[in-house]
Amino acid sequence: MSKPNYRDIARHAGVGTATVERVLNGRGGVRPELVEKVISAARRLDYPRKLPETHRGLLRIEVLMVRPETSFYRRLSHAFERIAATLDPLVVVHRSFTDEMNAEGIARRILSTDLSRAGLILAVPSSPAISAAVEKVNAQGLPVVHVVTRASERVGEFVGIDNVAAGRTAALYISRMAPRTGPVVAICHPIYQVHRDRIRGFSAYFRDYPSASSFGWLGFGGDEERLSADLLRSALEVYPDLAGLYNAGGANAALIEVLRRHPRGREVFFVGHELTDYTRTALQDGVMDVVLDQAPEAQARRALDLVLNRIGLTDIKPDQAPIRFITITKEAL
Repeated sequence: MSKPNYRDIARHAGVGTATVERVLNGRGGVRPELVEKVISAARRLDYPRKLPETHRGLLRIEVLMVRPETSFYRRLSHAFERIAATLDPLVVVHRSFTDEMNAEGIARRILSTDLSRAGLILAVPSSPAISAAVEKVNAQGLPVVHVVTRASERVGEFVGIDNVAAGRTAALYISRMAPRTGPVVAICHPIYQVHRDRIRGFSAYFRDYPSASSFGWLGFGGDEERLSADLLRSALEVYPDLAGLYNAGGANAALIEVLRRHPRGREVFFVGHELTDYTRTALQDGVMDVVLDQAPEAQARRALDLVLNRIGLTDIKPDQAPIRFITITKEAL
C-alpha cells in the first residue's frame, strides 16, 4: 500500500489539505478541535513522521458508565479515580453515569460537544442508536474504548474478559463439582452482549460435554433484585431437584437471600460474578460456591492506557489479550 498523503489525511479528518499542511508543519492559525482531528487522522493512517503535539492545555478523557448503585460499577469508577490521580496533571479523567435503559439519552451523551474530549471510554449497553453515535464520534477522530461490554461491534477497542470462556468455566464447575445432578438454570440481563456471550459459552459447554446435569432454563432478570429473586423462586418450584445456578449478571444479593432462606438452597451449586461484600459472605457461609471476578481495576488501567497511547501521550502499546478473570472460592478468601 502507498504511504498516506495530505489528501488522505484531509479526507479522514474532514478538512482541507491546506489545513492538514498547516497542522503538520506547525504553522498555527488552526482551531484546536481541527488540530485534534488532523493529528488523530494522521495517527490512524500511520503517517510516517513525528507528529506535533495536539494539545497545550488540559486533556479530557470522558468515562461514561451505568448503574452507580451496583458494587461492580462503583469499583470500576473508583479504579478510574485512583488511576487518574497518578497521571500527568494535564490529563483529566471525567467520570459520569447514565441510565442504562435510556438508549437515546446515552447516544446524546456520546454525541455531546459541550466539552472538548481527547478520548471516550464507555461502559454502556448496545443499541442501534448508541452504536450509531459511537461510530459517528469515532469517525470524527475521537478514540473510543469499550470497557466490560461493547456499545458498538464495528468501531472502538474492547477491554474486558473473555466472556464466552467465563460462561464455559461456570458450566465446568457446576457439572464437575455440584453435589447432585439434575437441572441447571441461569439468569442474565439480555441487553448486554457480554451476558449473552456468557450464556452462549455456558450452554455450549453442556452441549459439548453432556452429563446427568443439563442446562434447561434461562431467566431474564435485568440485573434487578426483585425480578431476579422471583425468577429463582420459580425455578426452585419448577425444579425440585435443581442442581445448579449460574448468574451471568448482577443482583447476586437477592439470589443469595433466596437460597439462604430456601430449605433446598444450600443444595444448589451457585456460580456468579464479582467479589463483593455480599458474595464474600455467601462464599464463607456456603450459600455461594464460586465467584468469577472480572477485575475492574485491571480493565480501567488498560482502557486508560489505550486512550493515552492513541492520543500520543505514550509510545507503549497496551496488551491486546482479554483481561484474565479471577476464580474465587471459600478457600481463597
